[in-house]
Amino acid sequence: MNTIRIMIVAVGGQGNILAAKLLGEAAMSCGCDVRMSEFHGMAQRGGVVESMVLLGDGAGYCIADGEADVLLGFEPVETLRAARKCSPRTQIITNTAPVLPFTVALGHATYPDMPRALQTLASRTAGLTALDATDLARRAGSVLSINVVMLGALASSGVLSAIETEAYEIAIQRKMKTPLADLNLRAFRLGYEAGHQQIRGHSA
Repeated sequence: MNTIRIMIVAVGGQGNILAAKLLGEAAMSCGCDVRMSEFHGMAQRGGVVESMVLLGDGAGYCIADGEADVLLGFEPVETLRAARKCSPRTQIITNTAPVLPFTVALGHATYPDMPRALQTLASRTAGLTALDATDLARRAGSVLSINVVMLGALASSGVLSAIETEAYEIAIQRKMKTPLADLNLRAFRLGYEAGHQQIRGHSA
């Protein structure tokens, strides 16, 4: 299969790397070749954490600027920061709930106008799905399941058609023990349903 490049961005503590591993395991179970790389920022202080997952043919492990087929953002500002990886063909799926930097919390900086920024980003790419993954994670039983909510939204997007929905759920069950697996299966399904319900923007 042709290479599909998925860029996953988050802040420390949102489970970016686990989401990438679950995606990779689901893809491999469906016969896809998988390559992965990770970048760890100051995760313990809410710094950026990036994962790159490449599915299909090829030898590289990184995603150059303008080469991402999918941008999956667990925090909206991190989605904006990773926009350099996007092109007019990129599909974006982002959480809308912010994690405020300490500079914003202290009043030393201003958080961006996210609705306007995301609208601009949607107009320059193939489409954007925005959902409050933090709220859905709480409904599933734990805010720590944001990563799996976002994985569910990715699964529902249709971009990774080679990966069956059941493969994600099996990967969750293999990586986690009950009752944590049950909680994350709920999170995955809530994200999947929310992804279906969103109105996606399209590039002009």
